[in-house]
Amino acid sequence: MTMKPPIGRDTRLCMSLSARPGNFGSRFHNRLYELRGLDYVYKSFSTRDLPGAVGGIRALAIRGCAISMPFKEAVIPLLDGLAGSAAAIDSVNTIVNDDGVLTGYNTDYAAVVALIADIDPATRFVLRGSGGMAKAVAAALRDSGFRDGTIVARNAGAGQALAALYGFGWAAAVTEGAPLLINVTPIGMTGGNEDELPFSADAIAACDIAFDVVQYPPETRFLQAARAAGKRVITGTEVATLQALEQFILYTGVRPTAAEVAQAAEFARG
Repeated sequence: MTMKPPIGRDTRLCMSLSARPGNFGSRFHNRLYELRGLDYVYKSFSTRDLPGAVGGIRALAIRGCAISMPFKEAVIPLLDGLAGSAAAIDSVNTIVNDDGVLTGYNTDYAAVVALIADIDPATRFVLRGSGGMAKAVAAALRDSGFRDGTIVARNAGAGQALAALYGFGWAAAVTEGAPLLINVTPIGMTGGNEDELPFSADAIAACDIAFDVVQYPPETRFLQAARAAGKRVITGTEVATLQALEQFILYTGVRPTAAEVAQAAEFARG
């Protein structure tokens, strides 16, 4: 392991913007900087002034910024351009600053594609949510060959638009289960309605796979119920690890080893 240089004038700063900042990203990235001896530091922030925060990224030469709820769509007009899947799904979770030019990426999409790669695309699903992360998940499902699914969203305009964009059905409320249940809402998140379930106990008992993008807590009530029923689960921590790895590569140009990623993820969960 190469010794990480002490923080100085040449240290590059990366950051995150979220309504509810957590520690996972900071701990994951900073641990990888240590393991690879990189002169970087990572810090999480929240803001009530998104234009000011993005202006700061540009003005202070901050190398990269992770974007979380509720900024994934609102940040787009503030950027100079979009790359790849961010342009396709109109949702950004990563900003890369190249000499003052800010480009938006979406590494959530790549993470979800990887996590559902071994699921039969003929599997019927119900996805609850209609925000920026829901766009990434729906796009990943569509591009992975899934065709039989329902988007559940109380916001009729957003839900119907998302369903129509990717060729899925829409419902205002969960009225049926499916072999694959996906929660892409804040239901179950720490500090909010963490005691609620996004799907009924009967639907969870009848499903085959439970997928929850909520990262905090690592084991939501939804995942706990699914595990107790013997179901396969896909966790928000898995999504967070894979998407953060892609961000790390975008920011630094360095691809860590699988062992380093596993060590950083374990450290971040601690």
